Parts: sequence; structure tokens; C-alpha cells
Amino acid sequence: MRLIKNDTKIDFLGKRNIAFALSAILILGSVISLVAHGGPNYGIDFKGGEIIQLKFVKEEPVANIRKIISKLNIGDFNIQEFGSKQDFLVRVSQAPEAGAGKTRSQAVQAGLHEAYGENFTVERVEMVGPKVGGDLRKKAFLALFYSLTGILLYITLRFELRFGVAAIVALAHDTILTIGAFSVFDKEITLSAVAAILTVIGYSLNDTIVVFDRIRENFKLKRGIAMAEVMNISINQTLSRTLLTSCTTLFVVMSIFFIGGEVIHDFAFALLVGVGVGTYSSIFVASPILLLWSDKKGLSATAGKRKKKAKKANA
Repeated sequence: MRLIKNDTKIDFLGKRNIAFALSAILILGSVISLVAHGGPNYGIDFKGGEIIQLKFVKEEPVANIRKIISKLNIGDFNIQEFGSKQDFLVRVSQAPEAGAGKTRSQAVQAGLHEAYGENFTVERVEMVGPKVGGDLRKKAFLALFYSLTGILLYITLRFELRFGVAAIVALAHDTILTIGAFSVFDKEITLSAVAAILTVIGYSLNDTIVVFDRIRENFKLKRGIAMAEVMNISINQTLSRTLLTSCTTLFVVMSIFFIGGEVIHDFAFALLVGVGVGTYSSIFVASPILLLWSDKKGLSATAGKRKKKAKKANA
């Protein structure tokens, strides 16, 4: 199945300055939003707090429960359905007391008992301390760092350093914009969101590798042609595959986002943003960065490895 004909001749690299400008604007907007919000909006997993699982006797609108808890003045909290319309998770941020010597979870339980009596039960109460949250935050950053470092090493060995650097720039671009989207829409960064970001990195990398592999192949087949033209040919040849994969993935992610429920809503949101941004970056960020690197190093379309061999032969 092909969405686009094989003989397309879209000048993607000719539009790289426009793409760079757009990416710069989006990254700047993400940074401004993060600064304005005082950094990422970390969830309880990372900053500590309490989780209360509730089970009601009958279905209860989440808006009603949210309205009751908001009157308790306990500060930041989050509530979502947990499997059914009778089960809910309430997350409250870390605080020693919420008035009258009660913890926030105790205040929530007291407020709900006053409103609903015995028509609900507390299934569990869990606390995540700030030290544990800080440790999880550190490990999340390390997971991102190690994944990007491993990718750089793999692509450098599998292709060349210039390919690895271009891929890492594209992946960093995707990560920043995904985190920026969370900040703009004031969504919490939770463990599931980090898992989604790592998934996005893997998806975007797969897209980029397909394009890079075709570029490398065409370097050998189309010697003497300008590098920008070879790269344009390669992107056009893989365009149908890229769009087909992205569209089918987006259909699934959109289904999860709109009908999957609150429990995986943020996970689906990260994938929704990441898949779109990743598809864009594999065409308009990774390849142009590869071209800029190659131009600065004076590498031709016949690839840099041949020049290295020539230098060794002369030596």
C-alpha cells in the first residue's frame, strides 16, 4: 500500500531553514512555558504525596467528587476514574497537615464521608515521600540520558558519527517538545509519562534509521550527485512508508487518548505529541542536521569513509 507515488520530487532540504525556524519557535515556546511554570509539573511519583483509592457503591460522576474535595482547601490534587465509574484514584500533594491536625488524605476521607456517608470505601492509601520522589526523578533523567547515549554509540558504530549526532539532535528536539507540550497544557509528568517519552524516542529513532539507511544506500548508488539531492531522493523514497506508519500509529493513539480513560490519558497524550513531532523531525530535523554536519566537514555524497581510507593510503 502506497500513500505517495515513488517518483515524488519534494525538495524537503530546500525548506530546511523554514523547518529550523519553526523548531526554534516551538522549542523557545516550550522553554518559556517551563520557566513560567517553575519547571515541569511533576506528579506525586516525583515530588511525593498520597494516593487514595476509593470504591463507591454506585456510579458517581467524577465532577461531583472533585467539587467536594476542592471545597476542603487541601491544595493541589488530582482525581481520575480507575477502571470503572465506581472506582477512583485521588492524588494529593505532600503536606504534613491540612488543618485540625489531619493529613490531607484524612481530610479527603472525612470530607467524602460527610457527603456520602457509608456509600463508599477506602480501598488503599499510599504515601510517596519526597526523598523517594526525588530518587525516582533522578532515575528518570538517567534513563533518558542513558538511552540517548546508547543510541549515539549504536548509530555511530552502525553508520557514522555524523549520523549519530543528527539522530541525537532530532531525539532531543522530540523530547523537549513533548515535555513542553505537557507544560503548556499543565499536565503532570508522571512515571507513565516518562515511559511514554522513552517510547517516543524509540519510535522516532526507528523512523530516522529508515531514512538514514536509505540515504547511506543512495550514497553508494548515486555517486557524483550533490549530497542534498541524494538526501532528498532518499526522503522521497521512504515518504510513503513514513506517513503510512505514522498515520496508523496515530489512529491507535488517538483512540487510546479519547476513549482510553483518565488512567492512561497522559501516557496517550505524550505518544500523540511524540509521534507527530517524531515524524516531523525524522524528515525536517535529522536529515538537515546531517547535511549541515557533512557540509562543515567537507564530505561529499560518496561518503566520508572513503576519504579516511585515502588518507591512510597516502600515509
